[in-house]
Amino acid sequence: MKTMFRSFAMLAVASLILLAPAAQAQFAPTGTTTVSVTVAAEAAIRIDTPNTVLTNAAPFSNYTGTTNYTYKIRTGKAAGTGSVTLQVTSDFAPGLVGPSVASPLTAGDVLAYTCSVAAPGTACAGPINSSTAAATSVATFGANARSAVAGNAGSVDWTLTNDPLYETGSYSATVTFTISAT
Repeated sequence: MKTMFRSFAMLAVASLILLAPAAQAQFAPTGTTTVSVTVAAEAAIRIDTPNTVLTNAAPFSNYTGTTNYTYKIRTGKAAGTGSVTLQVTSDFAPGLVGPSVASPLTAGDVLAYTCSVAAPGTACAGPINSSTAAATSVATFGANARSAVAGNAGSVDWTLTNDPLYETGSYSATVTFTISAT
């Protein structure tokens, strides 16, 4: 039994000695790796005018103001597309007898906008009436559209009807901008 144990122990030690040089061969003075990345379509937006104040220049002239934004986009090389949209996600409040995007006091009461966007985008064909029911276009992008590293500029110029039926007071609405890329 002792002899068998010694034989087994010697066999185990011999196996380790034979494998030892192979284990050391895994290390060398240099080595390499392959670094891979998949670059996907991406989009991001920053609203540079978080509080857009609408003002009028003369009695009962329409209220106007501008919202500036910066965007970064990369669309797919062959068939990619992208867009910037906006939607009034919270109508003017308080909604007593003041402006309303969802249900204007008269047919002429609207919050409309026009757009501008730096290349590679195409600005909306405005003026467009904003909506609480659905997102509306601000800018579109075609295949292989790529913005600058710091982002590109865009803006929305607002016009709100100045209806004499509005009660005096301060009103505010929330507009949500969304950017996407494929």
